[in-house]
Amino acid sequence: MEKRLPKNIQIFYGLGVSYAIVDQIFAQWILYFYLPPETSGLKPIMAPILISVALAISRVVDMITDPLVGFISDKYNGKWGRRIPFIAFGAIPLSLATVGFFYPPIGNNTLTFIYLALIGSTFFTFYTIVGAPYNALIPEIGHTSEERLNLSTWQSVFRLLYTAIAMILPGILIKIIGHGNTLVGIRGMVIILSILSGAGAYITVFLVPEKKYSIPVDKVPKFKDSFKFIIKDRSFIYYLLGLLFFFVGFNSLRAIMNYYVEDIMGYGKSTITIVSALLFGVAALFFYPINLLSKKYGYRKIMLVSLGLLFFLTLSLIGLGRVIPNKFGFAIFALLGIPISGAAFIFPPAMMSDISERLSRESENRIEGVCFGIQGFFLKMAFLISIAALPIILVIGGLGEVTNKGIYMAAIFSAFSFVISFFFYFKYKE
Repeated sequence: MEKRLPKNIQIFYGLGVSYAIVDQIFAQWILYFYLPPETSGLKPIMAPILISVALAISRVVDMITDPLVGFISDKYNGKWGRRIPFIAFGAIPLSLATVGFFYPPIGNNTLTFIYLALIGSTFFTFYTIVGAPYNALIPEIGHTSEERLNLSTWQSVFRLLYTAIAMILPGILIKIIGHGNTLVGIRGMVIILSILSGAGAYITVFLVPEKKYSIPVDKVPKFKDSFKFIIKDRSFIYYLLGLLFFFVGFNSLRAIMNYYVEDIMGYGKSTITIVSALLFGVAALFFYPINLLSKKYGYRKIMLVSLGLLFFLTLSLIGLGRVIPNKFGFAIFALLGIPISGAAFIFPPAMMSDISERLSRESENRIEGVCFGIQGFFLKMAFLISIAALPIILVIGGLGEVTNKGIYMAAIFSAFSFVISFFFYFKYKE
């Protein structure tokens, strides 16, 4: 008889999504550090095209490891389970690699380029080792649709909390630690948040008894057999493509928020904290309503409405500082929290958990790790597209420095990514 999953185990699971902190550091601060705004107090570290290529290389390495790590965790069956040992192994190296981004060798473009490509590849490899097995724990220990939804919801709650911490605290920590020195402040901020990220992961490692709640695995098919079976599912492919372009837009939007606050709206770094609090505070407020609406109408319909809102709100950023007064930027970023609540937090783990459970049942094999690994591949591809494009878009109209025109063009890039995502989610059959 299947064991009912206690609420405390669900909460301990949710606390382990602390790698969302380093995810946010990468999305919001890597470009800022290597290609800073004029008012930041930092100097560009190397040419924008070299930043794009170095990070693209690291993303390619990352994309290759995602399905492989998922498959290996499907096959692995140790004393502590199939997924927990990977989280335990990868959490500390992931935190160290995050800090490593902010200590590049300076003065030699070639050396800096090689360093960024290597530290980026290391970061994303360990991000996969932690993230893919962590997500695959949902169908591993959640044996009913209700349990999987509860686990996804708790993950979403803590992902939002951790992401909010990583967006709200940096401005405060940089000021306190740096005492006017932006470089010292950023490095201190990253060290503190990276420690917090690693600590959260070990709450799940030590307090979630995977073996107790998981179903014993009889067999796992070969990787190529699992992959062939999965990619034949057309609905799954539409879901993945919708996910890809949503996160291209969302990652781009996250990355340009700092530039909007400082260069377009004309406020200081402390205002980044206020804008972040507004965005994620509204997202938190809409968790419960979106959860209820999803139970009534399904994920797909709510996702389509969310993408429509994201398109129009992101497009409105183009008028900020032109026809729209700067102070309305606070309202726009707050309203963006409504569609982001479900689209970025609740839906991805919940939808993939249901999909992977269905595919495992149809294939008569436990292949959740491969499913989440393939989803990870598309998530990393989204990062690759956005991080390769943004350094080039942001300097449009300038001579290697970020321009207002480039920031507006980046918002257009994000908005139309949401349009493409809408098309694929429209074709997705729930």
